[in-house]
Amino acid sequence: MLSLSRNGPDRKRWCPGPSIGPRRHDGASHGTTIMWTARVDGEMVAERARRVEISGIRKMFEAAPPNAVNLGLGEPDFDPPAAAIEALCDAVHQGMNHYGPSAGIPGLRDAIAERYRDRDPNVSRENVIVTGSGSEALMSAALALYDPGDEVLVPNPGFVLYASHARIAGATPVPYRLLPEHRFAPDLDELERLVTDRTRAIIVNSPSNPTGAILSRAAVDRLAAFADEHDLTIVSDEVYEEIVYDGPATSFWGKSDRVVIVNSFSKTLAMTGWRIGFLVASRPLAVELNKIHYHIMACPPTPTQVAVLAGLTAGDGATASMVREFKARRALVVRMLSKIPGLSLVPPAGAFYVFPRFSWPRTSLEVATELLQRGVITTPGDAFGSLGAGHLRLSFAASRPNLRRGIGILAEYATEMAAAEGR
Repeated sequence: MLSLSRNGPDRKRWCPGPSIGPRRHDGASHGTTIMWTARVDGEMVAERARRVEISGIRKMFEAAPPNAVNLGLGEPDFDPPAAAIEALCDAVHQGMNHYGPSAGIPGLRDAIAERYRDRDPNVSRENVIVTGSGSEALMSAALALYDPGDEVLVPNPGFVLYASHARIAGATPVPYRLLPEHRFAPDLDELERLVTDRTRAIIVNSPSNPTGAILSRAAVDRLAAFADEHDLTIVSDEVYEEIVYDGPATSFWGKSDRVVIVNSFSKTLAMTGWRIGFLVASRPLAVELNKIHYHIMACPPTPTQVAVLAGLTAGDGATASMVREFKARRALVVRMLSKIPGLSLVPPAGAFYVFPRFSWPRTSLEVATELLQRGVITTPGDAFGSLGAGHLRLSFAASRPNLRRGIGILAEYATEMAAAEGR
């Protein structure tokens, strides 16, 4: 049943209320196409643009046939909390459609700071910058922290933006290994070998996209000590911190003075299209980050901030309900994948991804492409770095019927591959 906004017939057209439960949005969308195969010749395009690629996630999504089962994009199939939707409509109709402070409206910054006081009682709005998504937060951090010639330690496999943002800033991404046999935890001995006098920062991501791994509290403490010893800034991507299944994720906030937290409301409040995230940093560093943020987008959108604040004020019931459903889906996905010949996996502890390894004589792109032709979108593992080769990333932010259908297609494919190998 749809609930309609209260103030008159015009609002019904603008702001229909949310449906209850997850949305049925599992197929590919064809409203927008990124022309990722196009190339520009000559000197019109800067070298920084030529050195980065459209992500493998988007390539598969854009190439998908109609009605394909989407196990590729990391997008909750839920609506934002009702309080946030109603507040967004109210903000628009009440004239909150103008520029706001560059670092975000004070009420939202205060609410974000409050969420971090269990880790640092002295955190305040001066530590917080509201951004136009977690992606913009990552870019602002990269441009504020990295100089040409710097090196940045990035996880391999890791989220597709980390290395590209380093390159755009003129720095060199230096991958550190996350191996399934170590449950995708970093090796401190390897990090010691990789660090040089040019190393400026280390990027960490827990819970992880694409692996779903969570760093233990001891690992967080060791990484913080490593960074302090080598005068590195920790850029900690914590956008999935509330989507956990076997216990809480440990934040890096409060572990060191040289930490930048990247976070977002896209996943926890199911508002990927609203594009609101935030940064938390020491006050002197926040001033510098805000300079870059201003030059990227001036200020985050005012009505969306009002809506997010309402969603936070209403409590975390919507997030908790969503996480319970994701936990049930995780159990379903792990159970189904564990029965497929030629696949092995580390069960994810957080986020909504599973990163199985396959043994078939195919590249990740070949497997993902062949599955796409059969009607299921996955992401080739090497889109996340060289150590993703031989893996696929599957998102279980899709309905249970579509998970069964998509993994059923994968199981049929695996059976055919096993039969072909036996010939």
